[in-house]
Amino acid sequence: MQEVIQVTKDATVSARIDENLKSEAESILQQLGIPVSVVINTLYHQIVIQRGVPFPMTLTKKPATLEGMTKAQLDAKLEHSYQQAIARQGRPLNDVFADIERKHAERKHT
Repeated sequence: MQEVIQVTKDATVSARIDENLKSEAESILQQLGIPVSVVINTLYHQIVIQRGVPFPMTLTKKPATLEGMTKAQLDAKLEHSYQQAIARQGRPLNDVFADIERKHAERKHT
């Protein structure tokens, strides 16, 4: 006969998060039929099992800024951009913004 171990759940986790994020996540969980407490419990179990956060948490590479460039680096970038323009290697502005909006929408839903 197998022994059954009862674990009492008597601790509370409280965190302040964005209201829209909470609503959207809870709506998805409700559609999946998964209570929020199950997701939190699962996350905590995975943290213990993996001895860390169970998904990558990395800093993104910061884009170059004028303050972070030398005059030579800025001149090289401008020259490169100028040569691309002369060779008509650029992209229409509407296409660039459409790509940015698409990528932003994908991040929002992942």
